Amino acid sequence: MERRKSRVHNDSRKMKYHPSSVARMKVVREAEMGVFLDAETGNTSDDILLHKLQQTAPIKVGDEVNVFLYLDPKRRLTASMRVPKMHEGQVARMKVINVTGDGAFLDVGAERGVFMPFAGMRGRPQVGETVWAKLYTDKSGRLAVTMEVEDELRRASRPAVGVKVGDKLHGSIYNFTDKGAFMFTDERYILFIAEKEMPSHPRVGEEVTARVTYIRDDGRLDGSLREVKEKAMYIDAERIFSFLEERGGRMPYSDRTSPDVIRDKFQISKAAFKRALGHLIKEGRIEERDGWTLKK
Repeated sequence: MERRKSRVHNDSRKMKYHPSSVARMKVVREAEMGVFLDAETGNTSDDILLHKLQQTAPIKVGDEVNVFLYLDPKRRLTASMRVPKMHEGQVARMKVINVTGDGAFLDVGAERGVFMPFAGMRGRPQVGETVWAKLYTDKSGRLAVTMEVEDELRRASRPAVGVKVGDKLHGSIYNFTDKGAFMFTDERYILFIAEKEMPSHPRVGEEVTARVTYIRDDGRLDGSLREVKEKAMYIDAERIFSFLEERGGRMPYSDRTSPDVIRDKFQISKAAFKRALGHLIKEGRIEERDGWTLKK
């Protein structure tokens, strides 16, 4: 049994073509289910099936076709004329179609999804999400994708033109650092959102609308996912009051509480917390006593 496994392994190493790759191959014979492509091993049993269902145009013996190679359910190398819609090195928004214990598969427009290893992830994408990713060839010669697209998006970006502080821009998050998130806007601007400007963390790949708070000399932008202070005060006040009600009208947080605790519990700054509390006190809905906030 061990001898058989070794022979199969040695044969596979001699194969010129591999799964998760695009190749130009010659049609060498027809069959009832489709045509066979020359695997160039000198052994016709290695020829690769291009099934009728995987043909996107009429072909005949002698033609050369571009195909995407993948393993069928029986682990046989199979071909499809549905090749990736993007070239190696290109960056695009791709949909996550499967997540496994080793990584994820993204839809690049081919017959099968292309693998993304954990090392290439930003966060932990889930099935159905759409993320920025780049198509590349790994060390084994197979196509793969990665969410490490910072350099490519920087090169594809352009300085903000005609943008004013207060404008709202739509785009998607492509990376997080310990200082905040980076967003690529529909206009191809790069906008940075500081940690303190995010009431909650969007997921990598998520589409958001940010308010421009600063325009840098190089044309890049700073932004916020928070509303302007006055509107944010009302929103924060209602969130805090709901938090208070859920805890029986009492909470051990007040304007004496440290900024770190406030940010951890409410995802807002100490200043925003105090504004919201002041608004609720003015409305007569709460009171502060001995470091506690109480519902009236």
